[in-house]
Amino acid sequence: MTMFVILVGAMLVVALAFPLVPLLRHRQALPGASDADARKLKALNDALSAGVIDDTEYQAKLATLAPAAAVSPGSGGARGSLLVSLLVALLVPAGAIVLYSLNGDPRALDPTRIAASADQDPASGGDAAQPVDMDQAIAGLVAKLEANPDNANGWALLGRAYQATGKFAESRDALKRAYELEPDNNDLTVEYAQALALSGEGRRIAGESRELIERVLKADPGHQRALWLIGISDYQAGDYNAAITAWNQLLPGLPPESDIAKSVREQIADAQRLGGTVAIAEVAAPPSAPAPATNGETASPAAGPALTVKVSLDPSLSERLDPSATLFVFARAENGPPMPLAIQRLSAAKLPVTVTLDDSMGMLPSMKLSMFPKVIVGARISRSGNALAQSGDLQVLANGIDVARKQPIDLVIDSVVP
Repeated sequence: MTMFVILVGAMLVVALAFPLVPLLRHRQALPGASDADARKLKALNDALSAGVIDDTEYQAKLATLAPAAAVSPGSGGARGSLLVSLLVALLVPAGAIVLYSLNGDPRALDPTRIAASADQDPASGGDAAQPVDMDQAIAGLVAKLEANPDNANGWALLGRAYQATGKFAESRDALKRAYELEPDNNDLTVEYAQALALSGEGRRIAGESRELIERVLKADPGHQRALWLIGISDYQAGDYNAAITAWNQLLPGLPPESDIAKSVREQIADAQRLGGTVAIAEVAAPPSAPAPATNGETASPAAGPALTVKVSLDPSLSERLDPSATLFVFARAENGPPMPLAIQRLSAAKLPVTVTLDDSMGMLPSMKLSMFPKVIVGARISRSGNALAQSGDLQVLANGIDVARKQPIDLVIDSVVP
């Protein structure tokens, strides 16, 4: 506000200068009088002051000057000029203050409001956009669930929030609570099954995760998410015909020209290239799709990329190794989404270790090594067990790896995540 007052004062001085300077000059030498008359008036005033002439003679001589100049220093004209100047000096700032009090808003100069205005979304109708702090949101949700632990929807929401931040173990535990509260809720059961897979080694849908999905499909054979995930489970296991069969069941319930239907068809075609002999469901085939071959032959499976990765730990970091920590070995696109195209989850106690990364090890069949020419291959030791890098994790990254590379990739974990 101090700066505001200074700026207002400076502006008022400039504004007052325009009317006051001419008025004050008018008081010294009235407008309309010639230079000669002005000099005569000054001489006449000096003579009166010095006593050279008396008042009668002064008035007589003054009457002979130009009417515009015939105003004495003590007359009403001079006093009027001075009065106008004073009124301008007082009324201009007073009027500005009154108008500002009616229409202005001093809070507009509040730095916090200026910062908020800078972040304002023009399409939001004037409300400043508030950034969402996911950690604070999760903490608030946890506090509410501590007060109301029987809220299945709350636990499911917490599980999704954890999953969005890469905290797959926490997501699994939260969704387990939701599942235990509503074991007959098919949607929650499938979500919990997916969380089990994401938090498990290799992110494979197997064991309990698959059993839960199979149970849902037994109760609801058309459950779309369950069909999608059971197909992924079969794909990961190399049972491409079973994967195609599951996805063929999913296709009739999808809009034929939708993006998701297109993605499912692409996955079926990929499973066929890898050895699947089941044809795509004709009901879901786009109008331009070629008819399936009738000679009984199938295309030979394309050899997908397989990266051999040898991982070891730099001796200088051996004292920082926690054998109970989790080792992630992964590949992600060099220019593309950050989601791993292939990932292996192991115990850090197994170091040094050699793993193979291939198309079957992604989170989704739609994101595979074979879809990108160059990848980043990395290894990270996570004490928290989170797939996302955390401060204190040990890691190594190798950029620009060709997915067709046949030679082993040697990775030495030699850095600490800041």
